[in-house]
Amino acid sequence: MIDVVDLVKHYRAGDGRIVRAVEGVSFAVRAGEMVGLLGANGAGKTTTLRMLATLLRPTSGTARVGGCDVVADPVGARRQLGYVSATTGVPDRLTPREILRSFARLHGLSDGVLETRVESLLGILDLTSCADRPAGRLSSGQRQRVSVGRALVHDPPAMVLDEPTSALDVLGSRDLLGFLAELRGSGRAILLSTHRLHEIEARCDRFVIIHGGRVVAAGTREALVAGHAGLEEAFFAAVAGAEPA
Repeated sequence: MIDVVDLVKHYRAGDGRIVRAVEGVSFAVRAGEMVGLLGANGAGKTTTLRMLATLLRPTSGTARVGGCDVVADPVGARRQLGYVSATTGVPDRLTPREILRSFARLHGLSDGVLETRVESLLGILDLTSCADRPAGRLSSGQRQRVSVGRALVHDPPAMVLDEPTSALDVLGSRDLLGFLAELRGSGRAILLSTHRLHEIEARCDRFVIIHGGRVVAAGTREALVAGHAGLEEAFFAAVAGAEPA
């Protein structure tokens, strides 16, 4: 459902230097699978996810979502994808219902389908009680659920989430990750990045660890943790092993 092959992204810094943010990253996420993208700040996680979401154009390589190339067919890729970022703002003056309706219209849903879809998502995301309250008066957890609903309103088969629990407390994180597990169970392909390895260690089917813009380890938890005390230790070992001697 999500296929990334030799994806590269280079920037030119203000002083003229070439910054190699992503350097030949490859991985895949199948339908009904949740994959964790792990890496320290600056490893290339967010850049990779933004290229998948068609927010950045790759320097080279290919990325497809639901068979749609993110460069050749960005509109098609967006139809196949729901994207959630920790930095995506929710308009303070609009209510959850208004936000979901607006994005449903942007995705071309007809009025009849739109209302049914919005009401269903409000219920599924436990937003019915605050559906008509301005988003500026919602908790961080409620606002994040609105962001998830906005990404799901067109019923995409794939989800990409960049640090979705960063602003949430323990209960909010648990609820969101539980909901993502339900989406995975319904057949969606889910790719998420996080610094909170303990939250997803038992939830993801596979993990991809990137460092310096490159994939340095990938596989199931069992494969990565072999010989280590846990996923965190395996992560540090993979990163240390990628550093130049």
